[in-house]
Amino acid sequence: MSPHPLIVHINKHVHLTEAQVATVLSHFQLQTFAKKEHLIQEGNICKNLFFVSKGCLRLYFMNEKGQEQTIQFALETWWMTDLMAFEKSGESGFSIQALEKVEVMAITNESLEKLLCEVPQLERYFRKVYQRAYSASLLRVKYLYTMSKDIFYEHFASLYPEFVQRIPQKVLASFLGFSPEYLSELRKKKTVEKK
Repeated sequence: MSPHPLIVHINKHVHLTEAQVATVLSHFQLQTFAKKEHLIQEGNICKNLFFVSKGCLRLYFMNEKGQEQTIQFALETWWMTDLMAFEKSGESGFSIQALEKVEVMAITNESLEKLLCEVPQLERYFRKVYQRAYSASLLRVKYLYTMSKDIFYEHFASLYPEFVQRIPQKVLASFLGFSPEYLSELRKKKTVEKK
């Protein structure tokens, strides 16, 4: 039997013994969600950190105009939660929604703290995960401020072609800071240029 994607991902960064693998898996709960179903809704208590085994998630909030503003995605082997709310077991400032049928491994903050004591090298694993996520967030902010919309889209599409294929246009436009109409025109223009 092949190892779980979570264990494969952890083992890329730190080595786990068979006993530690069993310990890790005992702290997580497998959950599945249908397309468009919410894992967390803005204003509700954030209880879980999610590792995506299959599918795609998005993290978003409602702006003052009542429009959805997507700020993050998670594909397979990525993590997602409202980190501040998760750490404080507080109300989430964001919603997390399945963009496809999703299978996740969920862990509560209490279980995570116990797990980090039981398997100390996971501290190193999570440090690496958070460093990469933080770096990506900073780059996205930089690109929003320094790149034209056309170049930002091209850059994003070249780095993450899977996203462009898998994510609904309205949601992708929200993430890129475009209107859906602008993104549609931009895609048409790029298609014509390729011909």
